Amino acid sequence: MSTNKLHFETLAIHHGQEPDLLMGAVVPPLYLTSTFAHSDPGVTKGYDYSRSGNPTRTALESNLAALEGQNALSPAFGLAFSSGLAAIDTLLRLFQPGEHVLVSNDVYGGTYRLFERVFKPLGLKFSYVDISRPEVVAENLYPETRLVWLETPTNPLLKIVDIQELSAAVKAKNPKILVAVDNTFASPYLQQPLALGADFVVHSTTKYIGGHSDVIGGAIVTTLPEAYERLKFLQNATGPVPAPFDCWLTLRGIKTLAVRMETHSANARRIAGYLNEHAAVAEVLYPGLVSHPGYKIAKKQMRDFGGMISIILKGGAEAARQLVKNTRLFTLAESLGGVESLIEVPALMTHASVAGSALEVPAGLVRLSVGIENVNDLLQDLQDALKA
Repeated sequence: MSTNKLHFETLAIHHGQEPDLLMGAVVPPLYLTSTFAHSDPGVTKGYDYSRSGNPTRTALESNLAALEGQNALSPAFGLAFSSGLAAIDTLLRLFQPGEHVLVSNDVYGGTYRLFERVFKPLGLKFSYVDISRPEVVAENLYPETRLVWLETPTNPLLKIVDIQELSAAVKAKNPKILVAVDNTFASPYLQQPLALGADFVVHSTTKYIGGHSDVIGGAIVTTLPEAYERLKFLQNATGPVPAPFDCWLTLRGIKTLAVRMETHSANARRIAGYLNEHAAVAEVLYPGLVSHPGYKIAKKQMRDFGGMISIILKGGAEAARQLVKNTRLFTLAESLGGVESLIEVPALMTHASVAGSALEVPAGLVRLSVGIENVNDLLQDLQDALKA
């Protein structure tokens, strides 16, 4: 069947994962090999060396392209990487010294560090603005601008950007400017930026796509054939590829992505509502709350609101530290998107690299990655911890 006739859940389980032709295995084999036999010099069955390509990685890349490109106007192409930052690093290699990248002023700390401490010294120019405001974007697009980089929802302030509006505004100013969306917080189940006008979608597949906190990975999906060919060359030439077993684990996680995201989102809605009424909480940042400034946009472009919540405590940094130390089910740890609930203080953990910059996050902010445990147990855990 044509992929555009299949629903997301079916694509996630079947696309690129047809039963093995040799033995009929329902789950495609794991190709744990570094090299492949030639029948004659230069004559292979499609693979020669696993850095250049591996059947397990091909299955993952094909699957990701189908999921992110499900509703795109043009065919999508996927590439898998050893981490989310490896994917971002490879994408940034499309651009030359002196060219400009416009970046959302709320992004993952590791992204900011890569831009400022690796690519800026190499000659790329970066500026950070509130990309949720179209007029601000227009004012900061220059003749040398080549890329607009954003997250939505953002990490960790959960800001929402209208992808369709932004992409249209950028292309109206200069059709050659590309738009890249880090879709890690939403996953392709909740949001498909390529269908909204973006040129690239980037993921840390470590998070919701893998979904079990047991594998590191990244991905780029694009509808631009020439950019894909260049990225594929860079993937092979610089070597940031995932191991076959990592690809296999990620594919296994994808099979349950839809049902997991439904539960993540349902749990987060309940918890956000509870926290929004709690006396110790000054503010809840969750796009599923009607009071959130990005609620209407999120409702328009997302299937649901996701499992990420940030809160600002009235007691500031010390209250944040005490809260994360006193939860039992919410594990104090970095990362997000796994089946288990996690909690952290971004200023001291995932976003320490933006300290002292314009992207610095509030010291009293706590980020929750709501898992798929029973929501009543999670609510009880937070209630008990907040008493501390």
